[in-house]
Amino acid sequence: MSVSPSLREVVARRIAGEIILSNKPGATMRKWRELFAVSQLTLSEAMGLGSSVVCDYESGRRKSPGAKFIRRFVLSLLQIDELKGSRFIREFAKLTSSPSMAVVDLREFPIPVRVEYLCRAIGGEVVAVKEKHVKEVNGYTVIDSTKAVEAYSGLEYTQLFGATTERALIFTNIEEGSLPMMIIRVCSLKPRIIVFHKTQPDAEAIRIAEYEQIPLIYSTAPNVEELVKSLRKLYRIALRIKLGRHMRPPPKISA
Repeated sequence: MSVSPSLREVVARRIAGEIILSNKPGATMRKWRELFAVSQLTLSEAMGLGSSVVCDYESGRRKSPGAKFIRRFVLSLLQIDELKGSRFIREFAKLTSSPSMAVVDLREFPIPVRVEYLCRAIGGEVVAVKEKHVKEVNGYTVIDSTKAVEAYSGLEYTQLFGATTERALIFTNIEEGSLPMMIIRVCSLKPRIIVFHKTQPDAEAIRIAEYEQIPLIYSTAPNVEELVKSLRKLYRIALRIKLGRHMRPPPKISA
């Protein structure tokens, strides 16, 4: 399913601009490639390059890419997504409307993932609404809560939900222990579960979670990078299971 040129342009400009302005353009290229769930080999083939070229740029073995290479990189990335139905272009067209980029990562799992496996991956423990047994989630959104407050208001918070509300909203960079729950209160849509990363929910956050009847989980993942890495690993495991390959549940990460 094709998208309008304007949507494609929004995403293309956002990606290219971030790469050009980044102190580590290779790492930024890798971030966007992984967000679009495209392998280095697939992207290299689409760009008509040798299999090691993209890898060399991402790892820093090659010098910073020029404007022509970045343009080629971005257009190839979008073309691959369009061939798959333009799902990520549609999602990121909404999520990149704010320069603050409140959304750190967003995924729809290929199959429903058990909450116990999610907790194991992120070092999570249910701290509120324990009696409500939520078995599975269909996706997740990792959010910088401080940037979300700066970027969104009212109905704009619905941009955090991606393709489904049957997901985990995972809040990072929490300045106040109840701030994420305030966001949930003003949002018309509600997630299946909420996760606080590295900040213990305070009494007010727990009270709101109980009122909304949404399980609240505290994650002890060491940092945001490890949190996202563990979630993406869980995504890959789910994908392999969908393809018929049995995988063991992910190990619990250490605090």
